[in-house]
Amino acid sequence: MNWIILILAGLMEVGFTFCLGKTKTATGHELAMWWSGFLLSLALSMYLMARAAEKLPIGTVYPVWTGIGAVGAVVVGIIFFHEPATFWRVFFLTTLILSIVGLKVLG
Repeated sequence: MNWIILILAGLMEVGFTFCLGKTKTATGHELAMWWSGFLLSLALSMYLMARAAEKLPIGTVYPVWTGIGAVGAVVVGIIFFHEPATFWRVFFLTTLILSIVGLKVLG
């Protein structure tokens, strides 16, 4: 269950980076909605990470949480914000994923 909470925390981190990206082009009421989504996702992410850290080692929780967020942010950037998907970005993204999996397997 704690791993599910941690994964949800990481997904909320992806959510707040997506909302932050949308604030760049939004105006008026739409801008306020994206900022609200950002703050809500941020708060949920922090809360869920803290809950996971109650039972799992912080040396595992934090890297997995940031890794999910980093990988998710890059994927969101490529899919929704048309950022480049160059060989080297995908290569280093893959090494990041392998590192996260390695932490899980060894931890």
